[in-house]
Amino acid sequence: MRGSFATRYSYFSPPLFLSLLRSNSEPRPTISFSLRSCSTTTEWSGLQTWRDSPLNENRVWGPKGPEFVSPDSDSISLSSACSLAELGSVVLSTTDPLEKSKLSHIAYSVWRNGNLPIGVSVAPIRPARPEKPPLVSPKEIPAPKDSGLPLNAYMLHNLAHVELNAIDLAWDTVVRFSGCSEILGQGFYEDFAHVADDESRHFGWCSQRLAELGFKYGDMPAHNLLWRECEKSSDNVSARLVAIPLVQEARGLDAGPRLVKKLIGFGDHRSSDIVAKIADEELAHVAVGVKWFLAVCQKMGRAPSPTFKELIQEYNVELKGPFNYAARDIAGIPRDWYDNSSPIADNKNEKLSEIYDRLACIISMESENSSLNQPPR
Repeated sequence: MRGSFATRYSYFSPPLFLSLLRSNSEPRPTISFSLRSCSTTTEWSGLQTWRDSPLNENRVWGPKGPEFVSPDSDSISLSSACSLAELGSVVLSTTDPLEKSKLSHIAYSVWRNGNLPIGVSVAPIRPARPEKPPLVSPKEIPAPKDSGLPLNAYMLHNLAHVELNAIDLAWDTVVRFSGCSEILGQGFYEDFAHVADDESRHFGWCSQRLAELGFKYGDMPAHNLLWRECEKSSDNVSARLVAIPLVQEARGLDAGPRLVKKLIGFGDHRSSDIVAKIADEELAHVAVGVKWFLAVCQKMGRAPSPTFKELIQEYNVELKGPFNYAARDIAGIPRDWYDNSSPIADNKNEKLSEIYDRLACIISMESENSSLNQPPR
């Protein structure tokens, strides 16, 4: 199954992205109507405000919520980095979770305050990880009663693991596709470096709260499911956007309110406040995924809805409810991308998608034929 989509649209892998750029200096036809032809997308109203926001130094969770702490000076580990991609590689290669979190923030700060290029770097096969927690299959994760942790610490540990992975997932997207910057544009990398900074702050809050409860990250096993999703999409920008922000990050929108209710029921309002704030900030990360997936589809001349569904099948990405429709709507994910509970509407959209895809191909071919028939200059 993988071969069909990858063969037809393989210029979303970094080497072929670059070869496409070099082999044809003429602009490729842009099928602008394909962005919104099959499903209605509304960009999250706060996206530009999030992009323009100053560096967030609220790295500590105080008595009333996030509090400012003085930023660290530049780390020696980052002194030799000359580009955003190289900064990301340093973070990915850092083993200690708290140090990784700190370096992620410093790297983004250096990028925001400096005048560095995107650059090109090679992402490690997998990010550096500490000896603890041991990584096991999801089925081997102990139940709360068998974990040795109270329920609130158990839930915070799971969330801390998600946030640590999210730091690496965002930086891996920056570094692994750094060779595509001339096509994707600087904004793509700025957004995902910003996401990595947010995730590092979230991990710090979870770690702080675990310490207040008498525990630390690594006190129970964790799964490697999130990184496996990242590895599957390492050869394809569009697949990465689907697998991570549009599926994994979107699950945070689904699970956040449920986790908040459980912590309130447990009597831990401080932890519930932290989780609620994290869930609220994840909205921007999903919106970033929607924004760039639409942009990539436009470059392909592809309708987003069927492209999303093809990638879900081809890369074996699991879509799992229950869905928080309200939050997903705000983030801008059209329901027909992920919810097949309405077969009539879905079939209608699929037929429309096929029509627009054919039109896109016809326009593309006509444009190419026209350029071929023109006399040489």
